[in-house]
Amino acid sequence: MTSSQAPRRVALIVSSLRSGGVERMRLTLARGFLARGMAVDLVVVDARGDLRPAVPAGVRLVDLGKAHMRSAWWSLVAYLRRERPDAVLTAQTHLNLVVLAACACIRSRPRVVVSEHIDLSAVLAQDASWKIRLYPLGVRLMYPLADSVVAVSGATARGFARATGFPESRVGVIYNPVITPDLPSLAAAPAEHAWFADPTVPVILSVGRLTKQKDYGTLLRAFAQVRRTRRARLVILGDGSERAHLERLAAELGISDDVALPGFTPNPFASMARARVFVVSSRWEGCPNVLVEAMGCGTPVVSTDCPSGPHEVLERGVHGPLTPVGDADAMAAAIAAALEHPVAPEQLVRRAQHFSEERAVEAYLQLLLP
Repeated sequence: MTSSQAPRRVALIVSSLRSGGVERMRLTLARGFLARGMAVDLVVVDARGDLRPAVPAGVRLVDLGKAHMRSAWWSLVAYLRRERPDAVLTAQTHLNLVVLAACACIRSRPRVVVSEHIDLSAVLAQDASWKIRLYPLGVRLMYPLADSVVAVSGATARGFARATGFPESRVGVIYNPVITPDLPSLAAAPAEHAWFADPTVPVILSVGRLTKQKDYGTLLRAFAQVRRTRRARLVILGDGSERAHLERLAAELGISDDVALPGFTPNPFASMARARVFVVSSRWEGCPNVLVEAMGCGTPVVSTDCPSGPHEVLERGVHGPLTPVGDADAMAAAIAAALEHPVAPEQLVRRAQHFSEERAVEAYLQLLLP
């Protein structure tokens, strides 16, 4: 690129700036694209959320100012016609469908890469709403308009193809940009919760939104079993609709004094680095970023063998035990085993490097700006 040429512009389109995995991964990609000389627009349906202060300097934030994507359609079309980005990257099925429809209305359309971050076959099995049931039809109609379709794991790609009938051969796989250059410094920062300062009592940690998908009820029941045989504490970082239910369940199990739900934290890595075991209890995932992040901090991990990412991340249990979804007994046994015989930190860090920012940024740029 000569000095007289404007940098090529990439638009990353997201629903919000809440503290979710998809949103955090988009901010990481935005930073990586900037570092490689791209002009980057972060186009957000509703730009409110915990992650707004984390938008990288140099990224242009475009707030469509709407309550949901459907009402933002015309604003998105106007943005695309006005700014004419060279390429668009979008994630999540409902958003992908709307973005593809908007791009189809543009005379000089950008390259469009759509990504799937969760096993759609698992979502369809759990959610009977009519909107979700229409996704397969929408995919078959609209996804052929995309220049590339990407999933965040091989299992996510297979589940997506199985659920929609979209050819699996047309779905590429790019792992999330989870491990970033600043991870060591973030992990070295002081943990916010006082329990992590006491090395005499092991802390079990989980991070994620307090929703039914994460199935923290099973984690609480498993922790109650662990707590019967040894001193331990449980911290779950995140907020969500299940908070009141989880607090009641902890009280019923008699473990409230050893369970903390501190809410959202902008730096979970400091807690991950000091936890004795990190647990993913989800019913379904795509590629669970927090699992990789904990491994990148060298922390032993336990995960449900949910569809679809943990099995792939842990390479069938080589790097940490996998337990059946909803099985508190198996999870308790796996946590106890991880406390007694932890996997070597070096092994976990080495595996986590397969999910580096550098690998993901280069792979996406090859699709967006070939």
